[in-house]
Amino acid sequence: MCGRFTLFEPDKMLAKSFDLGEIPRLAPRYNVAPGQPVAAVRASSSGGARELAFLRWGLIPSWAKDPSIGGRLINARAETVGEKPVFRNAFRRRRCIVPASGFYEWQRTERRKQPYYIRMRDGRMFGIAGLWDRWEGEDGSVAETCAVLTTAANAALAPVHDRMPVILDPGVYDRWLDIAAGAPGSLQPLLVLFPPDEMVAFPVGFGVNDPSVDDEGCIAPL
Repeated sequence: MCGRFTLFEPDKMLAKSFDLGEIPRLAPRYNVAPGQPVAAVRASSSGGARELAFLRWGLIPSWAKDPSIGGRLINARAETVGEKPVFRNAFRRRRCIVPASGFYEWQRTERRKQPYYIRMRDGRMFGIAGLWDRWEGEDGSVAETCAVLTTAANAALAPVHDRMPVILDPGVYDRWLDIAAGAPGSLQPLLVLFPPDEMVAFPVGFGVNDPSVDDEGCIAPL
């Protein structure tokens, strides 16, 4: 499971890393939680260029009768995402990349779950594979929402948790965002396990458990 992450790089670095044009100024985020807006990169509706969109974390399928289903759909398992009805259409037609500086996982202990912060060893930003969808209510309301893909943990994460986000190699960004590349068989090879030697994990304070706490203290090592 991936339930919290961070994004605090400067806007210019974000735009350069994901081949975006001019983007709005983003406030640093140290504790992005489900139900909150997420900055996501997707193919532009006008074709060609990529765009930065703000999607609510918790995917509501376009056909859903009750939008509250989104609260339960923050993650999609990479192993079955092409088969599950709630994710299948988005996997084929509406894929996105969620930029992140790092993410959190919780390790079970005898007393309580210990939060860990995980980032790249060199501190660089990365992109998590995601899905998005557009839902329209009977009253005309519209919600654009997303979920992030997860896979089995690599050796760096396994001592903490058995799942981790699917981190995409920058070389496959174009293919992942290509609307024409919708066959599940052509997409699954992109969802590979990220090299563990490029990542580092360390325990952090329990403040991150509270979604209202969003400052640099969240990522301070214990």
